[in-house]
Amino acid sequence: MHISDFDYELPSELIAREPVRPRDASRMLVLNRETGNWIDSDFRKLPDFLRPSDVIVFNDTRVMRARVLGELERSNGSTREIEVLFAGPAGPATSTWEVMCKPGKRIRKGDRVVFGKGAVVGEFVGSREHGLRLLRLNLTAGDSLEDFLNAHGRVPLPPYLQREDTPTDAVEYQTIFAASPGAVAAPTAGLHFTTSVLDALRDRGIEMLKITLHVGIGTFMPVRTEDPQQHSLKPERFQITAGTAARLNAARDAGRRIVAVGTTTTRTLEYIVHRYGRFESASGEADLFILPGYEFKAVGAVVTNFHLPRSTLIMLVSAFASRTQILAAYRHAVQERYRFYSYGDCMLIE
Repeated sequence: MHISDFDYELPSELIAREPVRPRDASRMLVLNRETGNWIDSDFRKLPDFLRPSDVIVFNDTRVMRARVLGELERSNGSTREIEVLFAGPAGPATSTWEVMCKPGKRIRKGDRVVFGKGAVVGEFVGSREHGLRLLRLNLTAGDSLEDFLNAHGRVPLPPYLQREDTPTDAVEYQTIFAASPGAVAAPTAGLHFTTSVLDALRDRGIEMLKITLHVGIGTFMPVRTEDPQQHSLKPERFQITAGTAARLNAARDAGRRIVAVGTTTTRTLEYIVHRYGRFESASGEADLFILPGYEFKAVGAVVTNFHLPRSTLIMLVSAFASRTQILAAYRHAVQERYRFYSYGDCMLIE
C-alpha cells in the first residue's frame, strides 16, 4: 500500500467554497458495492434508497468556535499576533488544552498568549505529538472554555476554503442535530440533512439514532508516511449511551442494516464493535484507523462527502467499497461537476 494509491485529480473550481442552499439541495452519487455501478441522484431522494428496516445513525457533535486570535508574549519580551486552534482538552483539568498555533514553530514553554484585550491569558506549559502545544488558561471561577470561545472564537473553517468565516457559517457549518459541543470540524455528511428529510426518513419507518464523536485534528491531519499503515491516527473523544447501544444490538441481531452518516460515525461504530464485540454503552477515545483490508463488523451503508486525496477519510471509504470503485466514482463525479469536500455534494455507498 502506498500513499499515492489514494490520489486523484480535482480541478480547484470543484471545491465548494460555500454550502448549497437549501442544504438538502445537494447532489448524491449512489454507489453499489456489489456491482460497482452508480446512479446520479439528489440528496432529497435519500429515503427512497434506504430500506424501511434500516437504522440510520448520526453524529450529534457540535462544532466549537475553536479558532481564536490573540497576542503572543514571548519570554524575551517580544510580541506578535497569533492564531490558536483549540483542538481538545489535555486531560480531566479543563483549564489545559491541546492547541495548534499559527505561527507556532518558535513557541517556547513559558510564553503567554493574551486573548480579548486581557480578558483571558494562557501560558504554554508543554508540547505533544502532531505539532500540538499545551496551553493552560486562567479562566475565572464559573467560566468555561465554551463561554470563552463563544465570546472570542471564530468558526474553524477548513483551510482549503480559502476564506474567512462569516456569520452564516455559524449556522451552516453545524448539522441541524448538533447538540454536544466539542468538535473542531463538522461531521460534514450530516450537513445535508433538513427537518423535511428527517420527516421523510421517519415516514418510511427508518429508525434514527445518535452517537457522539468530537471531530478532532486526527480526522483531517495529513498522512505524511509513504506507507499509510505507518500513519498514527490521533484518538478522538466519543460517547454512546446504553439506550442507543441496546437498540443497535437489537437491529444487528435482527439482521437489519446500519447506515452510518459520515466517516466519523462509521469509525466510532466500528471501533466499539471492534473493541467489545457488540455495541456497548461507552465513552473514551476512538483511534481505529480503517484501511483497505479491514473487515466491517457494524456498518452496512455509509452516507459520506467527497474527501481529499491521500486522506484517512478516502482510505476509509476505499476500505468500505474498494479503492478501484471509489476512485472510479470520484473520476465520474469530477466529470459530472459534483461539488467536493466539506460544503460539497455527497455519496451513498451501499
